[in-house]
Amino acid sequence: MSTDAAIDIQDLRKEYGATLPGRTRFVAVDDLSLTVPRGQVFGFLGPNGAGKTTTINMLLGNVFPTSGGAKILGVPVGDRKVRARIGFLPEKFQFHDYLTAEEFLDLHGRLYGMPRALRRKRAHEALDRVGLLARRRSRLREFSKGMQQRVGLAQAILNEPDLVILDEPTSALDPIGRRAVRDLIHSLKESGTTVFLNSHLLSEIEMTCDEVAIIKAGKVVRQGSIDDLLADHTAVEIRVDDYTPAVRDAIAGLSVAVSLGDGLVTATLADGRDVPDIAAAVVAAGGRLRELTTRRDSLEELFIRVVEEE
Repeated sequence: MSTDAAIDIQDLRKEYGATLPGRTRFVAVDDLSLTVPRGQVFGFLGPNGAGKTTTINMLLGNVFPTSGGAKILGVPVGDRKVRARIGFLPEKFQFHDYLTAEEFLDLHGRLYGMPRALRRKRAHEALDRVGLLARRRSRLREFSKGMQQRVGLAQAILNEPDLVILDEPTSALDPIGRRAVRDLIHSLKESGTTVFLNSHLLSEIEMTCDEVAIIKAGKVVRQGSIDDLLADHTAVEIRVDDYTPAVRDAIAGLSVAVSLGDGLVTATLADGRDVPDIAAAVVAAGGRLRELTTRRDSLEELFIRVVEEE
């Protein structure tokens, strides 16, 4: 295992019902291995039931694995000192709604062992970062679902953590709120904090994350940077004068598929980084390049294609 990674998972496995009479064995996480470099925003993606929440619960020490292991910030999962360096916002949060926002954060500050003056300072800073400082004396029961999610984010960054784990942090937010969360995540990254992000809003993931892993049936089936993953399926639309056999062969030599319609050639590239090469090849073959437009898959299109693969 790497000691330089924020999260390092090796062969993590979780089975339910294996030792209980009459229960069918169910594998939620199947020998999953994953490394998250420090200082990254990392997207953890998968369909419902893929094992994402179980994995997060094992990382937090709330669920014990059947086999395998994981390290957080270079230390085995479960270490109390390391847990104090983690911030967490669960998807299904339930807060003490009779507390004010300020009291709620003060409670969590006390759980972290912060002295009173520091608790007050951090609470005001965290509420300010999520846009709720003016409502610090309002009770949580008066907050909308989106405001409760924002105060949950304030709780997750209260301890100035080295690692923040966010489970669906923008599910109840409007577009303005989602943009504010993106800005917060970017500011966390700039300060050196690693963000481990689970979300079904893939457009948000695409705009926010450096790297993603897609899991399916408890296994990682695709991992890499956004640019590298999406470069695999780049379509190039080319309008060219003198579409001669030489030009056709030049395009076909750099493509995995070529189609022609209404004077427009559409070439699918195996690697989006070959776009400059295909333009040069057309010109070298004697074609006059009138237009070249690229279109790569969105993360959502990639996700659907990967999840639907047998």
